[in-house]
Amino acid sequence: MPLHRPTFVKAALFAAMACASAGAYADDGIVVYNAQHEGLTKAWVEGFSKDTGIKVTLRNGDDSEMANQIVQEGKASPADVFLTENSPSMVLVDNAGLFAPIAPTTLSQVASAYRPAHGNWVGIAARSTVFVYNKDKLSQDTLPKSILELADPGWKGRWAASPAGADFQAIVGGMLALKGEAATLAWLKGMKANFTAYRGNSAVLKAVNAGQIESGVIFHYYSFVDQAKTGENSKDTALHYFKHKDPGAFVSISGGGVLASSKHPEQAQALIKWITGKQGQAELKNGKSFEYAVGQGAESNAKLVPLVELDAPAVDASKLDSKKVVELMTQAGLL
Repeated sequence: MPLHRPTFVKAALFAAMACASAGAYADDGIVVYNAQHEGLTKAWVEGFSKDTGIKVTLRNGDDSEMANQIVQEGKASPADVFLTENSPSMVLVDNAGLFAPIAPTTLSQVASAYRPAHGNWVGIAARSTVFVYNKDKLSQDTLPKSILELADPGWKGRWAASPAGADFQAIVGGMLALKGEAATLAWLKGMKANFTAYRGNSAVLKAVNAGQIESGVIFHYYSFVDQAKTGENSKDTALHYFKHKDPGAFVSISGGGVLASSKHPEQAQALIKWITGKQGQAELKNGKSFEYAVGQGAESNAKLVPLVELDAPAVDASKLDSKKVVELMTQAGLL
């Protein structure tokens, strides 16, 4: 069930925002705390500023770093907008009561599966969990049918991951939401016994490609980005999608939110509306990020397996518990 927290949205405020012209913003600007990929966000804000005249200052960092900074700053934060790679950091800020509701017209631009029902933040992109494997070391008939199998003794020493990163912790958050605390902890302990740790998904992909290890768990776009360049770190690999609503088919939502303390709420709301609208989502189709578009009717890059074909499990993004994930991973000896 989605979280339900009282929100009091004045219709007049959003009506005024909808009617405001770009010229009203031209001499002002907003600060964005950005944990999304810098190249993607840079393309978004450049397009937004060109269309609206609104200036944008970016402050870049990683998911947990920026989320915790916002919570520490509280109502004194200079941030107007927060953008993330994964949902748990949005939940951390939301649970602290620091987001303003997203305008209904903006929410309506994003498919319901890619935003929390309460509307305090919204999905801006998505990425799929995948099992990457070395084609010379594994054949399709030997691949695991579920990510849960990777905790079995037969997979000891055969797979890799980057447990310290926000990406993998988001995947564990999905498992926690789907399977509960006891099952997740048991899987993490099996993982500790079986896997090899690398620093970052790119390092996992490179190690699998080089044959240093048979396989790994990463997000899909690392392979597509490498293939779009030289392919030198992915040419000997293939991607396996677990599908069947398996925890290993988890799709992580990148989020965007407006801080309740923003001194420029109309401009901040305008940025989220632009990113989730036709032009912002087109960047996901035509750009080099290879993340999925989540806007209503928006198309993702043609090279990607369509979202609908991933058969991902339904996970309430507002329930992803990053604090519990860190606690369980620490208990399992992974952090």
